Amino acid sequence: MPRSRRRGGGHGPDMGEPEAPSTVERSPALDSRLALLCLTALGVVYGDIGTSPLYAIRECFYGTHGVPVTSGNVLGVLSLIVWTLVILVTLKYHVYVLRADNHGEGGILAMMALARGSGVGALAQRAVLSLGLFGAALLYGDGMLTPAISVLSAIEGLEVATPIFSPYVVPITVAILIGLFLFQSLGTTRVGMVFGPVILVWFAFLALTGAWSISREPSVLAAFDPRHAFRFLAANGYKGYLVLGAVFLVATGGEALYADLGHFSERPIQLDWFCVAAPSLLLNYFGQGALLLRDPALADNPFYRMVPDWALYPAVVMASLATVIASQAVISGVFSLTRQAVQLGFLPRTRIIHTSSEEVGQIYIPSVNWLLLAATVTLVVGFRRSTNLASAYGIAISVTMIITTLLAYVVSRHCWGWRRSTALAVTGAFLAADLAFLGANSVKIVDGGWFPLLAAAVVAAVFTTWRLGQSISPTSSVRARSPCRTSSPTTCEGKSRGCPATRSS
Repeated sequence: MPRSRRRGGGHGPDMGEPEAPSTVERSPALDSRLALLCLTALGVVYGDIGTSPLYAIRECFYGTHGVPVTSGNVLGVLSLIVWTLVILVTLKYHVYVLRADNHGEGGILAMMALARGSGVGALAQRAVLSLGLFGAALLYGDGMLTPAISVLSAIEGLEVATPIFSPYVVPITVAILIGLFLFQSLGTTRVGMVFGPVILVWFAFLALTGAWSISREPSVLAAFDPRHAFRFLAANGYKGYLVLGAVFLVATGGEALYADLGHFSERPIQLDWFCVAAPSLLLNYFGQGALLLRDPALADNPFYRMVPDWALYPAVVMASLATVIASQAVISGVFSLTRQAVQLGFLPRTRIIHTSSEEVGQIYIPSVNWLLLAATVTLVVGFRRSTNLASAYGIAISVTMIITTLLAYVVSRHCWGWRRSTALAVTGAFLAADLAFLGANSVKIVDGGWFPLLAAAVVAAVFTTWRLGQSISPTSSVRARSPCRTSSPTTCEGKSRGCPATRSS
């Protein structure tokens, strides 16, 4: 899909060429193309965040740092969930961060390239480089963890129906992971065409079950009032603050939707969120809250307890499929980040297969695919249960979100031309939320959160070592004189400096 939108505050290589006014009439072909992109994006981008209702509210009340199930706590937790989705996912990513595209590409490396190409000083350049590389490395760690925990939790869901599957959970999980990663070679479009309809049915199921439960306890809708969130935190003190670590689970997948920007472009991703994903998620979260208001004893698994008895087995099957699909957003995002790292000179040239003749961002990288498969299988075999992996989940994304906020400040100031006061106000608001969630998630480091941090440190070391080796190699001076070799091959508007991004092979 072409991207013609101009960013404010800067002039790219084509400045001085006035844009002729035009009227573009929508055609059935364009509408069908947009519908296809929306469907595929739904399966690839929103699988991760779409499965959060399975465990988010349960962890708030039944997890390690859960709080008692009282009316005030239920409304307070729901209010925190609502405003987390509004502030972190809707305002931060869909309204703010998605604007920072690098020639159609998204992700933290695209943000880093924009910030480095914005004319900031040498010291700021080094700070931006360090933040961007570590943030990208964190997403690699999450790319290893998310498929392991999502697929493992999916297969464990079969135990709800019958315990006969218990001895076979790990072998079945490994088999499904192998099939999932083999499936990647078909390309994002074909993957999305399979996964998209499944996730669409899943979101419809979330919305219907949630609406049915809300109709039996409509008083739960009072949780839209943010005062319930403040009252919850004031009443529960430090324990209430730690619940933010569980609330944060509703936002996991937010960074992945930005990384997948190059696969689908901004409009399909936003249409899916505002028309399908966000309404369905809110309905289901409120439906679970309504259930707990009616019967607090059901907090051990409010998602399945909310489902009618006749629909329990279909719900287990759908949940299993959806949690398998949840891995796709992270896998596609890691492919995009790898290509950008190669183009920016932080990874060696590798084989990149373009799987679409119409969308340049839809790619498949075999070497990365097999490395992710090996890492996820190792995690499953080593940890064996999703509960053992849960402590590692969230810490990497919370750190990455902070880095994204800091880099977005540089882009807004120097690329978009925002006033310092405006940029500081927006950054301060998002940073306050990011730091609050990081603090709540920091208690997970000892219990397993160290893994994504360690994986990120290894990947960051690879980035910096390769770049250093390139700079001191005998041919580095030749590369430095080449017009197509730049440390940041973009301008503030995501345009190329003199040459298009090259395809690595």
